[in-house]
Amino acid sequence: MKVAISATAKNLDAQVDPRFGRAACFLLVDPETMEYEPIENTQNIQAAQGAGIQAATLVARKKAEAVITGHCGPKAFETLNAAGVRVVVGVSGSVREAVENFKAGKYSYAETADVEGHWM
Repeated sequence: MKVAISATAKNLDAQVDPRFGRAACFLLVDPETMEYEPIENTQNIQAAQGAGIQAATLVARKKAEAVITGHCGPKAFETLNAAGVRVVVGVSGSVREAVENFKAGKYSYAETADVEGHWM
């Protein structure tokens, strides 16, 4: 399984970025091995609109099965849902802690977006 985590930097000790669409980057992590691939998101950080949809498409194309983030807006959530990617919101702390908590079953998947569109 691959999990995409919104991150403030390209390592496991980075903080979970509270923004999904405008996250600094994503880490595509295998929770079993903790191997990861950093994914650039620079094209969406300053986007006037559509950042969530573009970020969702990016992680879906990387075959992520789940996303862990601070917050996820409605358009990104719908795009992820349509691609079969489950979403966990309300997460903070380090990426490493988030993956460990995910593996331990401490999170539940969101049923809807947790913020309005254009949240920053």
